[in-house]
Amino acid sequence: MARILKNKELLNTRLATNYGGWMYCNKCNENIGYLCYSTYDRLELKYKCNCGSDGKILLDFEDSKIGKECKDELITIKNRLCCPRENDPLITILDKKVTNYEMKITCKSCQSIYKKIK
Repeated sequence: MARILKNKELLNTRLATNYGGWMYCNKCNENIGYLCYSTYDRLELKYKCNCGSDGKILLDFEDSKIGKECKDELITIKNRLCCPRENDPLITILDKKVTNYEMKITCKSCQSIYKKIK
């Protein structure tokens, strides 16, 4: 079932589909990662692409719940950053394509908000 976006802000970034799939830098057209469609509830991502462009993504849905902050770290399974409680894949950031990033992502299953800075 398709979800209805409440907020969608993209800066120097495009998505393969409305709220998920491959993520691209608009300046150099490089693929910077992959956002799993159905496992996240909210995403805030700021990044600097290797080409020098600053990108930003903010996505959440009309049915999004207010998440709860947690100190747990995302786990990596087959290059995907996953919820450590549910093992759900949430997002892949291609570290070799970005110089740095800051992210907050909410797992749809457990409503935990995970933060990652690199």
